[in-house]
Amino acid sequence: MTDTTLRLLADRAAVADTLHRYAAGLDHGDAELFTSSLTGDATVDLTPATTKIGLEFPVLAPRDVVVGALIPAVGPLDTSHVISNIRTTVNGDSASVQCYAMAQHFPPGEGPKPDRTRHALMMNRYDADLVRDGETWRIRRLTIDSAWFTGDPTVLLPES
Repeated sequence: MTDTTLRLLADRAAVADTLHRYAAGLDHGDAELFTSSLTGDATVDLTPATTKIGLEFPVLAPRDVVVGALIPAVGPLDTSHVISNIRTTVNGDSASVQCYAMAQHFPPGEGPKPDRTRHALMMNRYDADLVRDGETWRIRRLTIDSAWFTGDPTVLLPES
């Protein structure tokens, strides 16, 4: 195996780790972990997904705004985000990635209850640009679109 092949494999694994940090930060309400996945000038655009389910949500930028909006909105919910089908193209210190993210959302404290009825289950498509920051990859731009949705979109609203 060549050094180039090993570097590409390492970069692809590190890009996947970035997506997992993003998702785990949301699931655990962990602002530090979530922040570690984003560049300072990061932009997260959820509008393709939220518009489809009747919610209005602005494009978020930079990182402090992204973290300040998403951690309080998603962090308290009982959620699980699963990242799959990761396709990565690495070009030096930048990368583009497309993947799926299935995300189940329940109101706070409702996830473990067997009689729960309200939920929001989404299968989203992520399209992102990442950059290398030292040995760490970070998301510079993330656009989230919905492939399908089932449940109650109001679960995703902070006041629900």
